[in-house]
This record gives sequence, C-alpha cells and structure tokens, in this order.
Amino acid sequence: MSVDEIDVVLPCLDEAAALPGVLSAMPAGFRPLVVDNGSRDGSPDVARRLGAEVVLEPRPGYGAAVHTGVERARSEVVCVLDADGSLDPGELPALVDLLTGADLLTGADRVAGADLLTGADLVAGRRVPRPGSWPWHARAGNAVLAAFLRHKGLPVRDIAPVRVFRRRPMLDLGITDRAFGYPLELLLRARAAGWRVVERDVVYGPRAAGTKSKVSGSVRGTVRAVRDMAAVLR
Repeated sequence: MSVDEIDVVLPCLDEAAALPGVLSAMPAGFRPLVVDNGSRDGSPDVARRLGAEVVLEPRPGYGAAVHTGVERARSEVVCVLDADGSLDPGELPALVDLLTGADLLTGADRVAGADLLTGADLVAGRRVPRPGSWPWHARAGNAVLAAFLRHKGLPVRDIAPVRVFRRRPMLDLGITDRAFGYPLELLLRARAAGWRVVERDVVYGPRAAGTKSKVSGSVRGTVRAVRDMAAVLR
C-alpha cells in the first residue's frame, strides 16, 4: 500500500523539546497531527512553526487527545505515536505494511497472526527498550496488563504507545475511556470485535532531553496509569 496521505496522531503535553526531532524524522507521506492537551511550554507554537497541523484538546487525558486526533484525521489509515522522542517515526511504514498484508509472511516480521494472507486490523509496536529507557515500575505494570490480555486470548506483550489501524472501524469500536485506560480499552474492544491484532518490535529509547513522562517518569505516574487501566477492566 502507498503511504501517501497517512495521518500520524501525536498526543502532546509539554513536548516542545522533543517535537523538532520527532517531526523531522517523519517519513515522506506521513502527515503529523499534533493534538495538544494543555501544554504550558509552547508545544503548539513549536509544532506549527515546524509545519505540523495542530489541534487543541482542552479535556485532560491521554485518551482524549488520541481520540480527538483520530476524529480529526483525514486518511483511511491512521497511526498513533508518542510525541516524546522515545519512538522513531521511521518505523511507521513497516507497521503500515503489516496492516495491509505486505510483510506478513517475511521472516523478520513474524508475529501473532503472521500466517494469515490478509493484513491485520490493528498493528501495535512491541517495545524493545534500550538501557535506561523503561523504568522497572512501568515495565512491571505493562507486563501484568499484557498477561491479562493473553489470558483473555489476545496474544500481545505490550500495551503499546504506537498503533496503526483503519480510522472508521476504530471509531466504530466505541472506545469511551479518555484517560490512560484508552489503549487497553482499544485492545479489549478489538478482541471482542474479532480483530486480527499483530505486534512488531520497535526500538524504545530514552525520551528527548527536557521532557518528562507522565506515566513512566515516576512510580506515582505509573500507579495512576495502572489505576486508569484497571477501571477499564471492571
């Protein structure tokens, strides 16, 4: 599939220091859509200055920013990527290929569901962390939630911060969480809808200098994220 006109939703909260690197690494044909969630460091101005489309989402919450971005996107295929510099936008084309079936049978990208001749419905980036990029408390919380999903029959090992999907079917899932539970609810609803979900390894590096994670940056942030996700399981 051609990568022309693919929107990349970048949920953003105080990521001014990271945006130049993230936006400059965007592959050709991938259109950044920065959804600012109340930044106080000038992130929207930085994004506009660098040529990105900016949407302001005043409702607090990761899920609110992501969902607004998906609603505002114009492309059939949409990517979601953290704006903190920890993930390389250059990996997005390979994830899009998995969505459309182009790489499903190549040895390097064998993942759950890779024996299928058709593409996936949802592709998630499974983080392969560089040293020091993923604190133990964040990794432990992620592992517990991923184990729960595998128990429910969804073969994933990461509640991934990078995802690729088709816009209309994703909106039709009816995701309601607007906080950190959003990606977990997406996976649960995808499973209930019978979606083919596949993972592909992506390098997960340190955040850009001058930014701080709202989740893994502290034990408190991780606890809050796990709390939001636990609410989705009730």
